[in-house]
This record gives sequence, structure tokens and C-alpha cells, in this order.
Amino acid sequence: QAHWAPRGGQDHRLTLIDTPGHIDFAIEVERSLRVLDGAVAVFSAVDGVQPQSETVWHQARRHGVPLIAYVNKMDRIGASFEGVLAQLQDKLQARPWAIGWPLGDENHFHGWVDFIARQRVAWDEAGNSTRSDWTADEHAQWAPHRLRLIEAVANHDEPLADAWLAGDAVDEALLRAALRRATLAGAGVPVLAGAAFKSKGIDTLLDAIVDFLPSPLDRPAVVAMRGEQEVVLPPDPDGPLAALLFKITHQSHAALSFVRLYSGRLKVGDQVASSQHAQGRRISRLVRVQADQTHDITEAVAGDIVAVIGWKDAVSGETLSAPSAPLLLDTIHAQHAVLAWRLNADKASDLIRMSQGLSSLAQEDPSFRVESDAVTGETLIWGMGELHLEVMVERLRSEWNVPVKVGAPRVAYQETPARAVQGVEGKVAKQTGGQGQFARVLIEVAPTGDGAVRFIDRTVGGVIPKSFVAAVEKGVRAALEEGPRGHPVVGIEITLTDGQTHAKDSSDMAFHRAGSEAVKAALATTGTRLLEPVMEVAIHAPSGNVGDVVGDLNRRQGRVASIEDHGAQVEVLGYAPLARLAGYTTALRSLTQGRASSDMRFNGYEEVQAA
Repeated sequence: QAHWAPRGGQDHRLTLIDTPGHIDFAIEVERSLRVLDGAVAVFSAVDGVQPQSETVWHQARRHGVPLIAYVNKMDRIGASFEGVLAQLQDKLQARPWAIGWPLGDENHFHGWVDFIARQRVAWDEAGNSTRSDWTADEHAQWAPHRLRLIEAVANHDEPLADAWLAGDAVDEALLRAALRRATLAGAGVPVLAGAAFKSKGIDTLLDAIVDFLPSPLDRPAVVAMRGEQEVVLPPDPDGPLAALLFKITHQSHAALSFVRLYSGRLKVGDQVASSQHAQGRRISRLVRVQADQTHDITEAVAGDIVAVIGWKDAVSGETLSAPSAPLLLDTIHAQHAVLAWRLNADKASDLIRMSQGLSSLAQEDPSFRVESDAVTGETLIWGMGELHLEVMVERLRSEWNVPVKVGAPRVAYQETPARAVQGVEGKVAKQTGGQGQFARVLIEVAPTGDGAVRFIDRTVGGVIPKSFVAAVEKGVRAALEEGPRGHPVVGIEITLTDGQTHAKDSSDMAFHRAGSEAVKAALATTGTRLLEPVMEVAIHAPSGNVGDVVGDLNRRQGRVASIEDHGAQVEVLGYAPLARLAGYTTALRSLTQGRASSDMRFNGYEEVQAA
């Protein structure tokens, strides 16, 4: 929580959430963007737009979140504000609007030219700022830049365009209001610069957050479901309660469940309905969070982000609403984990504490999964990549004081049918006295190539009642959880074409089993192709090592997509199977004497290639 009054004006209360940019922690970005009103995308003035920045940017665009770009580290050697502007346009297909220009560069970075207010901002070494109006010489130098900004924004804002075309003077208030309207509409992105480590540019950034990013009142109304009916919920404190629990953390004394209120009020002592807890929940303690400190409050209203203390069994993504009018908001979707490590406690006495710690970590992070190996009984932890799992293991060691050993990694393979097949029968017939079981289904199976699983009912004449069709679908989906090779089956379309029932002996259980048997028979006939997760790898290395880097990637059955030359450094973008990338970061450092680094992100599934 923070309070800020732009240029000494009206005070505003801000809720700030910082998320890691690394792709292994995409769930942190996903759930933050789900509940925030606006976002600040931070870029390095030296490194520019990185691959993980592209992923986060597209996540924000998918959620329709208005954006501001902040070019940080302007005091570093090699900093280029102009270069980052070009990358925003080229790599992100963004429409960047520089609302000012940095003064000085690298060690001499000291100020900011404000195109909107026609002022010069100077920062001392402590980050304190002083403003002064442009001199005549500065006006001659910077007025053309301000004019270009006005032209760019006027293309997307009618009131500004009318004033500009009429020859009216475009003052600070008119330009600032136009920028706000255009930013909220997603037409462009205001861009600022600074050096946050030295507090240079933080004041102008906070001004821009208030000036150009939305308040809850500026955001579209959310849509919730009440049964089968859609309910539109504007951010009204007097409306029906609708809140989303989006994050869970554990402090030393209790669990904190972070909640975004979209409509209504939440008070201490309230009993609320929960989409994940049939008995509902009680609000025993409500707090605002500032870093590691909490401040008790008695009430929160629409637009607030607060935390509830004490819910041990909370689930990320659950909806809170009034017991008399339960609602369901769209939940938070996590990507499927792609990499697993085997985990063993050093001592048998640590097993209980290890189990408690893993359960707590899995509750906090929906993209982290814990399971047991069906054969060996060992604990498996699944995550989005090596860094994700390294952080989880280190948290287990430091926060739960559990010494653990990590075993060989495991990759999440999938299967898909190799070809289509028709007329496959699944039949259950047990009629040897007493209550029997009878069901017969005919299905068609076809590969789709898109990773989805689709079930289609094309029966006619009511040969299979609708309730039994639902049972068939459940049986089909259960059978797809493990294909002939022992992995989940995806990229498949199953069509139910015909079937047969018995007046007395047919049941949901019989049709569930018949559907399952039909799928197993179909996959045995078609065979399956094995799919493996493929990662996009961005490698930053000295130019002299590019040959070694590319050769190593090829040896790992990878392929190079592009090589960008940045003088003494190159950026290699490639794709490689996750199974071949175990320990890649360490190997890359060894290959380049520690001078190269890499980032990975999940790209998709591809067929396993023969070695």
C-alpha cells in the first residue's frame, strides 16, 4: 500500500504488487494481472526487451490491462532509451509514447525532460527532484518532440485531435487527459525512464501511475455466474459481494489469503459463501499488507485488495460472495507443470515436516504439484522449470528446516493418436443372475493436432439416454489420463456414434466402463505418438562463443531460430527438448567461462525425435 499526491495535488491510495519476471513464475504474473487495474512493465535500458518480457507483456494484453513502460538502469554503461523504444515497437508490436526524454546517460544520467508540462526535472544523488520551466533554448530543442507526441496521441483521441486541428493551444491538462483516455483504451503505452536504485525517476513514475493508469471505477464491470445466469458487477460498494481469492502466503503465525473485491463490502465477522468450501467461511481478521507488516482494518470495499488471516484450507482462485446470493467468478488458470524432481528427506524423522512444507508450498503456488511415484513410492515435485523447482527446494530447506536430497528429473510426456479409426466398440455385458451390467458404445477417434481433448455426441434417436452419454464421456476422459505408453493422451477427438442399452441392466457405471474400454481399444488400434515438452531458449553470450553455443544446442537436438548481433554480445534464440536441457545453465557457464546466461520458457509439445 502506498499514498501518492502527483505534483502536490490530491492524495491517492495505491496497491502495489511486484511480480518476478522469470517465466518459471508465470503463475505469479498471471494471478496478479487477473486482479490488478493497471501495470508497469519494467525494462532494462541495457538489455532491452527480453524473451520473458515478451511473455509477460502478452499476458497483460490478454487480460486487457492498461500499461505503462518504465526504462530502468539509465545510469548503467550501455543504456539506451531510444533503443528500448525501438524494441517495444519491433518485438512487442507496441505503440510507445515517450512522454519525456532522459538527460544525460550512463554515469551522467541526472534528469528528465517532461514533454507534457514543458518542464525540466533534475535529480540529485539522493533522488530528490526539482522542476523548472523550459528555457528558450530548451523550448527550441524539445518543442518538436512534444509536437510529435501530440500528433501520435491525437490519432487515437478525438478531443485532442479536434483541438489540434483547430489550431488551439494544447496545454498540459488537455494533453494529460488525452494520454489517459488513450492509455485506458489500450491505444498506446506511455514510456518513462529512470534509475530506480538511486531513486531517480520514481517520482515521475508514480505521477504517471496516477495520471494514466485506471482506478477501479475506470475498469470494465466483471461478469460472474449465478447458476446458469450471467451477472454484471460494476465496482459498487453497495452491490452484491463478489471477491476473488488470488494468492496465499504463509507467515510465521498464520496463513494470509489475498482477496480482490470487485463488488460489495467485506467486514470482520461476516459469513461468506465460498466456491470451494461448502460450509462457507467467516472473516475473523481483515488486514492491509505492507511488505512483511499487516495493519488491521474492519471493512474493505469494491476495488480494494486486502488479506484475510487464518484460513488454513483456502484455495487460490475461489470466489467469495454473499450466502444469500452465491456467485462464481472466472478462476485463475495455471499452466501444467512440465518438469519433476525426485525428493527424499535425509532422515525418516523429517518426513512429516517435509510433507507439511510441500503441502504449504503447493497451496501457495497452483503451478507446483506434489505426488508419489506409483512404483517406488518416492515423492515427486512438479514445476515449470529448473529455477522454479530450485526455489521450492530451497524454501523447503530454509523455511521448514528440512534437509532434502534431489534425485533425477522427470519430464511430463504426452501421447496423441497416430491416426484416425472408426467403429470401435466398447461393451460391458454381465448378465449371470441378479442385477446385471450392460452397456455398448461405438466411437470414432481422430487426432486433432492442437493438444485439446474433445468429446462429441452424434447419436440419434435417443439410442443412448443423455444421462448415460455423460457417463460415457467421464469414462472416456478417465481412460485418456493414461495412454498405452503410460502418459496422458491429448490432441484427440472422440465421437460417440451409436450404442445400445438394456431396460434393466444398463447403468451409469456400465456406460462409464464401456466408454473407457472403447477408448483403450481405439488407442491400441491407432497406436500413439509420444510428445515431449519443448522449451524456447534465449542465450546471451559473447560473440566469440557463438559457435560453441550453437553447436551445444544442436547436440541437444535443438534448433536455432535466430541470432541477433549486439556488438560484443549475441542473443541466440532456439528451441530444444526439455529432456535434453537438464543442467543446461551450468553447462553453458562452463562452455563460456561463466560469461553467458540463458532464459527458458515453455513453448509447447512436439513429437519425440529419434536420437
